[in-house]
Amino acid sequence: MDGFKRKTPEEILISISKLHRGSLKIYIGAVSGSGKTYHMLREGHNLKGQGIDVVICAVSTLQRPETVEQLGDLERVPSIHWMKDGVEQKDLNLDALIQRNPEVVLVDGLAHRNRSDAPFPTRLEDIKFLLSHDISVITTVNVYELEEAMEVAHKLTGIEVAHCVPSDTLELADEVRLIDATPEMILNRLEAGHLKGNQAAAVFKRGNLGVLRELALRLVAEDVNESLEEHREQMGFSGPSGAMERILVTTQYHWNGSIYVRRGQQIAKRLNGDLHVITLRKVNKPLTKEGAAFRRSMMKLVEKIGAKFEELPLRNRRCIPQMLVDYATSHKVTRIVMGHSRQTRWQTLVQGSVINGLLKRTKNIDLFLVADRASQEGERILPAHIQAVKEPYKYKRLSRQEVQAKIEKIKRGRFKVYIGAAPGVGKTYTMLREGNDLLKKGIDVKISLLETHGRKETIQQIGELEIVPRAEIPYQNVRLEEMGTEAIIRLRPEVVLVDELAHTNVPGSKHKKRFEDVLDILEAGISVIATVNVQHLESLNDAVEQITGIRVRETVPDSLLRAADEVQLIDVAPGALQLRMREGKIYAMAKVEQALRHFFKTGNLIALRELALREIADDVDERLESMERKSSLRGPWRRKEVIYVCVTESAQADRLIRRGFRIAHRLKAAWHVSFIARGADGELGPRLEALEKLTATLGGEFSYTEVASRKQIPQVFAALASGAGATQIIVWKDAMVRKLLPLARQMDVLIVADYAMWQTSGNKVK
Repeated sequence: MDGFKRKTPEEILISISKLHRGSLKIYIGAVSGSGKTYHMLREGHNLKGQGIDVVICAVSTLQRPETVEQLGDLERVPSIHWMKDGVEQKDLNLDALIQRNPEVVLVDGLAHRNRSDAPFPTRLEDIKFLLSHDISVITTVNVYELEEAMEVAHKLTGIEVAHCVPSDTLELADEVRLIDATPEMILNRLEAGHLKGNQAAAVFKRGNLGVLRELALRLVAEDVNESLEEHREQMGFSGPSGAMERILVTTQYHWNGSIYVRRGQQIAKRLNGDLHVITLRKVNKPLTKEGAAFRRSMMKLVEKIGAKFEELPLRNRRCIPQMLVDYATSHKVTRIVMGHSRQTRWQTLVQGSVINGLLKRTKNIDLFLVADRASQEGERILPAHIQAVKEPYKYKRLSRQEVQAKIEKIKRGRFKVYIGAAPGVGKTYTMLREGNDLLKKGIDVKISLLETHGRKETIQQIGELEIVPRAEIPYQNVRLEEMGTEAIIRLRPEVVLVDELAHTNVPGSKHKKRFEDVLDILEAGISVIATVNVQHLESLNDAVEQITGIRVRETVPDSLLRAADEVQLIDVAPGALQLRMREGKIYAMAKVEQALRHFFKTGNLIALRELALREIADDVDERLESMERKSSLRGPWRRKEVIYVCVTESAQADRLIRRGFRIAHRLKAAWHVSFIARGADGELGPRLEALEKLTATLGGEFSYTEVASRKQIPQVFAALASGAGATQIIVWKDAMVRKLLPLARQMDVLIVADYAMWQTSGNKVK
């Protein structure tokens, strides 16, 4: 549904002009060989099958078998060939293409530079010319060929690029699709001799492949975020979408101002968010000499780290909370970073507290208070570089337990996961295609569990793959089917394909969840290729509910993704996914309209896509850091962290635990959950058990403490956190917080907002 807002005359003119302009789709990948041309050609065949006039021109297969096979019977318009430094180049034949006048042209190499006497100097300008003649174009580009990524790619990998395309190129596209490929996949293609061409050897170093892959994921995520914000604005939604973080640092021209900015920078990097810095300056009051010096220093720092800086006029102190809330709301801020209050209790009563004022006014914005260690330890909080941990005893003999652990790891099967933003993106299709490719290479592959949902394209991909019969389990006088785990282990194929990891098994099965069966199969030395959707990750459960208004009941622990040897994203633009839905390629036609009005709404799909891109980018970064590579995009954290999460009988306790896990995971921190409740309560047992189980699933330590009165909770929690050496505590925004803060000034404090679970448009609930 479109918004009801009336279009301006300019918007109407733009809409009319687009009717006479071709559409542009860009396939983007980390490197050559990631599969961009393959997918572009496959889409060309699909379009041709729908009766659309498609031609190819200047397409380079580099004799890759899979890509050559995809050429099929697509009509080729001859390109113009010329030589540069002994290498053959292909330019688009614009005259021939205009004369032929197809509906769609497929062309490789968006960053290509034309011969000197060509009508236009670049392929991008050629494409714009075709678009202006109502010819649509589908093309390809590598991430390091985009101007905005080129410098970062060069800095982190040493790769030099002769030609690039401008930063706004992705904005020109009607659709951008990422073709994700893991380093393992690229290196396997390289070893098989399927990657030919003049690409620099530096590109194919494993670490560089990881960096370029993460760069591509983050770049497309930023592009998706822009379209999400545009969509939300059109629909009249306010507040953050829940898909990305935006950090606001508020500080003064003081010696610790740069400290808060640095801390905000570190938080923004680890959470992959934007950073805004503001100062509030009294009107008509000149800065002191010292204040002016701090101002110059801060502005240099903000410019250096690429943050956005604003100086807001301040009339009186009591206006500060409302000014901060207004700024945060208008800029869709998700977290405000500031220092602890230094006021005494009496000063707070007389002058008012900025922090208390913020707690009263913020609804869906977290508040992060930077520890005041300087007053207690004389320490200034400055970022510290973490040195890579080296093996101290390289020649030390392994213990029996260490040897056994390494043997078990060697025996374990290899685990690969295809992940997507929503059902229907093509995870199962791609898994089956890989299974058939492995079968052709003589590897024993079987389908262990397949959910085709009646999709013809998916069923066709089964090919020669054998399906292992499912196990029958009696339940309530009927016999239901589940994955035949015992049969698989007995047959011992080299690889099995398993759909929908988050599935809950029928009561009476050996395991409650399908992913637990998969772990048994891996332990038996059988490799597994599986599928899952991003909304099924346990720690994202709340974010998905915030985005869609739907609580996903079936989840898998995040550790399952980290245990995988490879995690690959299957990316599809929301418009393309909705089209597949309307064509009946995802659900039965009877369910289509309901799905499009609920989970498959445009805003939901854009936000889930961004969530998936950022989640896999984080996974790539974690793997780069595990290789002790200093060039991971997020950079090092400042010190060893210990996270302490305080939960009570609140209904939101599980959300706070998930939040604690995600923060601890990003900071590589030890984390604890402290459940504090008033006395023994018979009804507390099941709740206590559920929270302890959730904490254990996510890898944290859980403890329970009884108090005689709720008034004791702040003191008890502060003492427990301090005794455990906590560097950061995470609490819910409630009445207890105000009493806790004065007791926790030596620790960072994250006060988690009570996020509205539904997006609002004006005063109406959507």
